Amino acid sequence: MPQILTNLIAFQLAWFACVLGGAHHWPWLGVIVAVLVVALRLLQSPKPQTEAVMILAVGLIGAAWDSLLVRLGFLSYPSGMLLPWLAPIWIIAMWLAFATTLNVSLGWLKGRWYLASLFGAIGGPLAYYAGNRLGGVSFPDTLVAMTVLAGGWSFLMPLTAWIAERLDTRAWAVGADPRSSNLKGAS
Repeated sequence: MPQILTNLIAFQLAWFACVLGGAHHWPWLGVIVAVLVVALRLLQSPKPQTEAVMILAVGLIGAAWDSLLVRLGFLSYPSGMLLPWLAPIWIIAMWLAFATTLNVSLGWLKGRWYLASLFGAIGGPLAYYAGNRLGGVSFPDTLVAMTVLAGGWSFLMPLTAWIAERLDTRAWAVGADPRSSNLKGAS
């Protein structure tokens, strides 16, 4: 339980650093905090190389997703855009920090695909909405953006949980099936 709580708090710190850093034109603040969160997770992981592969895969998916949303005009960011067609560096860093939760504080979603989809459809848009309220992201049309985000996250949450399940470092560490009940919630 302490590692789950530490993981959740670390991600929340990264989330706030990324959003507030982006909102106040300090995009590298969030990047630095997210890198520290990823480093902490890799230090705690029984198989850091495998965990790093999962974090990188989820980060690439997130970068592609947010870049698509920017490109299609569903949302825009105030700072951190290194290239006009790419999501800002801090949102990509936030995706990397988010990936650190998939084997720990969000590990309970693995194998529960309908629940993961529902969690994503609600939690994803709420996170972006909170980011909007803090000035980190803006929407030309809030209703359309929330609908697109809900649809995307209803797919992305189970996808990222599935990737984490396939690369579950806990299972590799003990040589067991990652869906084994004795591994749920532990890490």
